[in-house]
Amino acid sequence: MKILAVADEESKALWDYYTPDKLEGVELIISCGDLSAAYLEFLVTMTSCPVLYVPGNHDTAYETHPPEGCENIDGRIYICSGLRIMGLGGSMKYNDGPYMYTEAQMRRRVKRLYPEIIKNRGVDIFVTHSPVRGFGDMDDLPHRGYDCFNTLLNICHPSYMLHGHVHGSYMSRFRRETPHPSGTVIINAYDKYTFDFRESDRNVLKRMLLFRSILKA
Repeated sequence: MKILAVADEESKALWDYYTPDKLEGVELIISCGDLSAAYLEFLVTMTSCPVLYVPGNHDTAYETHPPEGCENIDGRIYICSGLRIMGLGGSMKYNDGPYMYTEAQMRRRVKRLYPEIIKNRGVDIFVTHSPVRGFGDMDDLPHRGYDCFNTLLNICHPSYMLHGHVHGSYMSRFRRETPHPSGTVIINAYDKYTFDFRESDRNVLKRMLLFRSILKA
């Protein structure tokens, strides 16, 4: 499956200078947050494929105007053509915005998804706005990643994790792809990035072993 991941800044190539060939062959679009509703609505209109999204810390407008025609996967697992895609939006809490969470709050959000993770025998793609702590994040609080995401990756071993929040202009910290010790490939979706998910990438975990790993977390 050819997947287009987007985040943080509306791509001029896909919006201002859009031509149909730019999305040729794309079967799924995933937004990792901080993008205008109008941009996501444009993408879903220009394609025949689903557009999934999680909110970023700057997406307060989504509360009154969520992207029409797009699927909000924040806090749930969404199945698309057999792919198990789990979303957790938001960033570290540095003010009272609606999509900001402390480490403890995000950990509770992760734990609420454990029954669904067990039911689906794992996750193929983990979609967030913020990065994982220690893997492409920054030291300041607003751009610090979540350590509970490390725990989740080590339990579920998704093939890919997609995030945004750390822009390409942050040159010293920007990494397009970063390997995680769990085997997950972490992709920073800033602007736009296309990749292929192959059936061989899928990692189906045994429910009992997954359940035991979650109990130990």
